[in-house]
Amino acid sequence: MDPEDPPDISHGFVIGAGSSPSSPGQRPLAGGMWLSRFSSTVVTALLLAQSGLLLFLVSRPRTLSPVGSEERVHVLVLSSWRSGSSFVGQLFSQHPDVFYLMEPGWHVWTALSQGSAPALHMAVRDLVRSVFLCDMDVFDAYLPWRRNLSDLFQSAVSRALCSPPACSAFPRGAISSEAVCKPLCARRPFGVAQEACRSYSHVVIKEVRFFNLQVLYPLLNDPALNLRIVHLVRDPRAVLRSREQTAKALARDNGIVLGTNGTWVEADPGLRVVSEVCRSHVRIAEAATRKPPPFLRDRYRLVRFEDLARAPLSEIRALYDFAGLSLTPQLEAWIHNITHGSGPGARREAFKTTSRDALNVSQAWRHALPFTKIRRVQELCAGALQLLGYRPVFSEKEQRNLALDLVLPRGRSSFSWASSTAAHPGP
Repeated sequence: MDPEDPPDISHGFVIGAGSSPSSPGQRPLAGGMWLSRFSSTVVTALLLAQSGLLLFLVSRPRTLSPVGSEERVHVLVLSSWRSGSSFVGQLFSQHPDVFYLMEPGWHVWTALSQGSAPALHMAVRDLVRSVFLCDMDVFDAYLPWRRNLSDLFQSAVSRALCSPPACSAFPRGAISSEAVCKPLCARRPFGVAQEACRSYSHVVIKEVRFFNLQVLYPLLNDPALNLRIVHLVRDPRAVLRSREQTAKALARDNGIVLGTNGTWVEADPGLRVVSEVCRSHVRIAEAATRKPPPFLRDRYRLVRFEDLARAPLSEIRALYDFAGLSLTPQLEAWIHNITHGSGPGARREAFKTTSRDALNVSQAWRHALPFTKIRRVQELCAGALQLLGYRPVFSEKEQRNLALDLVLPRGRSSFSWASSTAAHPGP
């Protein structure tokens, strides 16, 4: 499969599909529309305009929806590329009570690729807020005027956009398939996304374009939102192995992470992007667990991909409970199927979802990477390994020895995993 094609996320196990690549000289918008690069002045002006938008939006009266505003739950799956976030996104997407969107911030980064990740934080945050409130007019700035459902990034991986009222490819409570949904629902009018969103009790967004937690504080303080954050992390050594399989697809995003003013970065021998990803996970986790603000209590949960791989059903039950959802028998059977395949998956399947052995996937890096590279990642990500509970290896023999468990037990003394409550009791 060409890496530019979106992954099939219906019947298999996925490890965080990256954004589709495009020509270095142009940036594609959904629907075949192309934008020439913005000048730095234009990017700055757009970002300054965004900085005042959230204040206006927070004070704007809410439009009531069929699901009462008091009942709706908003969940942000906060992660990084190649960390299993697409899989976790599908755990939510396939739930019959959830409206799910995958990485709406992709549209911001595609349109403003000369910006840096911190400079684009506010624009992505404001877009995410609007989606949580089912206000899809926010995409006016990033999509063509005449647009269909398929103009929305990875719309076919959202079960809610493949079933009524958005489309009739699947009954509302059925497990959806991207391969079936894509041709049947692509030409549906864009407005059905807003209609569908307003008919669900939970709105879930998966996003990989936030690099600190503080930028999300306005959303956590927003009375119009009932926001909960799932912070998904993965062993940095496994992330590196997966990134190397998808280097071309991540080139534009790498450039934004490194602040290259629009220059794409495919080769990263210094592992600068992985290093920045590690630092961002440390920043987020420390902000949430070491003297966290009161408004974060019971609204943050850190999840390690490896724990999901080892005990999928028990971990997913806890994740659903955190979000106010129940695990149905149909979902339980689907989860078992996608996490109990054979093998870790081939390189050509990096952007596909096939049924795989989840535990095998989580440890594949131990055979695939040279020890010299592992040692370098461990040096760059020492703080993340310690904080998140991953044991370093000190020789190639240790690296290859699968009997040596590198995922340390989760302890209350070193980390508050379920929420910030245990680490910072309130009055």
